[in-house]
Amino acid sequence: MSRPAPAAGSPGASRPRCAVTAADGLLLVDKPSGPTSHDVVAAVRRLAATRRVGHAGTLDPMATGLLVLGVGRATRLLTHLVGADKTYEATVRLGQETLTEDAQGEVTASVGCPAPAARPGGEAGLVRRLDDALRALTGEIMQVPSAVSAIKVDGVRAYARVRSGQKVDLPARAVSIRALTRRGDPRPARAGDGTDVVDVDLHVDCSSGTYVRALARDLGAALGCGAHLTALRRTRVGPFDVGEAATLDALGARVEADAATARPQGLDVLSMAAAARRCFASVELTADEARALGHGQTLSASLLDRARPPERPVACAAPAPEGAEAGDHGPGDYGPGDYGPGGRGVTAGFAPDGAVVALLVREGPRARPVTVLAPA
Repeated sequence: MSRPAPAAGSPGASRPRCAVTAADGLLLVDKPSGPTSHDVVAAVRRLAATRRVGHAGTLDPMATGLLVLGVGRATRLLTHLVGADKTYEATVRLGQETLTEDAQGEVTASVGCPAPAARPGGEAGLVRRLDDALRALTGEIMQVPSAVSAIKVDGVRAYARVRSGQKVDLPARAVSIRALTRRGDPRPARAGDGTDVVDVDLHVDCSSGTYVRALARDLGAALGCGAHLTALRRTRVGPFDVGEAATLDALGARVEADAATARPQGLDVLSMAAAARRCFASVELTADEARALGHGQTLSASLLDRARPPERPVACAAPAPEGAEAGDHGPGDYGPGDYGPGGRGVTAGFAPDGAVVALLVREGPRARPVTVLAPA
């Protein structure tokens, strides 16, 4: 059965189609500003010649940076990657508030923020207040999610309620801000309506479930001038860095070059085994153990005592709650100290041939496969 062509004007509409279906694995994409995460998925479906493509956490259309996509059977890994910690570079504008807490929303308040040199205490005074406010937002904090988030309120997305004119009050939730620091000095600017504002570039290292827009909102509230997010770039998702990612244009060029060869190999991806060794503790299985786990059977938890730490030990664990911008930490999450004997985190089991068979967790005396990755 033929598949419908991508809609005209979408990122996938002009992309070449891969000559052969891509192998199962992860694809790291550097998303441009403008397309939605779904647009990127649609483009990669064409590039990879398969409908089986998903992502491990969205980026707003305005945002750029790292999207982690799963192709083929690697989509089963995505549930365990949504909850990974993330790093962002952000620009916050002090002096104006918007409906959406970012540059895409209408301005709702313009208190303004004079140029640092024109303020009482000068630039040093503003920098001191700014750094104090950033420190207060660092650590384990309770954050009220953005009112235009995808969180459901009585079955309706919060952003849909806001856009229809309803007031939305969401409960605060715990998030972890590991780093929230300035990148350079504040810069005086002038908004489109003539309001004097100040732009601040920030580095954000946070747990999944953190709304960077909400950090901008709360920073403006702490300074008494209001603020909103004007730029956002995601540079890291768990053990994956944007420096490893490729743009859609670069991926398209690779697919075209591959299709012109005598024996096309398909879109190049990070293998499931390589991805699993980065994210999870790993254990080498015997042929019998691999066969049993491939059929979903439990084994003695003692096999987990043979586990080795992940290649890049960062949090990559529990599925995020529905509606979270970047996932949330939950009871199943783990950190570097949870790997190895007695650890409570996920462990990847590998067959003697190096293929990843399943992701395991310890449940009392048994090791239970929570995700079987071996072919059926």
